[in-house]
Amino acid sequence: MNELDARIRRAWQGRISGCQLGKPVEVLSMREGHEALTAYLDAAGTPRPRDYIPFVEHRLVRRDWCAGAFERSEPDDDVNYSVLALMMLEQHADALSTADVARHWMKWLPVGSTYTAERAAYRILLEKGAEWFPEGAEPGFDLTECAQNPYNDWIGAQIRADVYGWVCPGEPARAARLAQVDATLSHVGAGVEGAVFVAAAGAALADRPLDRALAAALDQLAPDGEAAAAVRFGLDLAGEADGDVRIRDRYAALSPVATVNNLALVVWALASHEHDFDGAIGDVVAAGLDTDCNGATVGALWGLSETGAKQGIPEHWTRPWNGRVGVSLAGISELALDDLVDRTVAVTGRLAAA
Repeated sequence: MNELDARIRRAWQGRISGCQLGKPVEVLSMREGHEALTAYLDAAGTPRPRDYIPFVEHRLVRRDWCAGAFERSEPDDDVNYSVLALMMLEQHADALSTADVARHWMKWLPVGSTYTAERAAYRILLEKGAEWFPEGAEPGFDLTECAQNPYNDWIGAQIRADVYGWVCPGEPARAARLAQVDATLSHVGAGVEGAVFVAAAGAALADRPLDRALAAALDQLAPDGEAAAAVRFGLDLAGEADGDVRIRDRYAALSPVATVNNLALVVWALASHEHDFDGAIGDVVAAGLDTDCNGATVGALWGLSETGAKQGIPEHWTRPWNGRVGVSLAGISELALDDLVDRTVAVTGRLAAA
């Protein structure tokens, strides 16, 4: 296996494993808060998870998403959007437009698998009759209307961005542009910039150590914007055991699924655990807020890092899901990791040749 194949495989493995770790406690964390999450993890005997979370009876936690109960990664919007980004790049490569993103959503993304900003944007597409605009044509209305929704600074665009970085190794500006094209369908401001940062960081990690990659990604943001401030705050807290507490306190007025509070946690966890995959995804999940989204983003970025290349994703994270990736896209319920890797490598080669 060459380095590009290995790199893409680690990115998918890290993203899927981090998502599956945070998935069982996502609703608990968002609805009942960090104290309830901490109480559950304590009861499960894993206050700082270093493996999948055991099941303890709780009305907001599903047994079949917990340790020992799954044989594939269970479908989740974090992975849906990664697969959808791959599908869009396969068809459009660098020419991807926001209209293409809208078309792919309506063709492949069931509305029941969307939430907050994405569902609001989808509703506007349906109300405007956008399902009828053909390939290569622009819709008969201003797509920016879709981003005028109450959730446009929430985390949705940030979780859609990873793959744009994977396929642009060493080109953070190019990855940032692709992420922005996708994000602007549903988000504005910090909501877009969170996506830009994640994609740019993934691209930069191909040829830079973690600190320089994060700095390169930060360069893609408005220096005086909320997203840049969140990144700098996460970096300032690197290595601080109470960094997550300070982030939650600083952003206490925000939704647990806003972009900037979760972005700060992602940066803090990565910078604090550069050499420890278990610690990176375990601590970001234990930190709360949007647990599956943050676990997925941290997992993928760690997998792309220099340490990821040296150590790989530990087998106790990948073995339980057996290379089987659950999704909830139209007509697609499961994909093979090997196939996703091959397809992503092919897109990377196509972009490199453009």
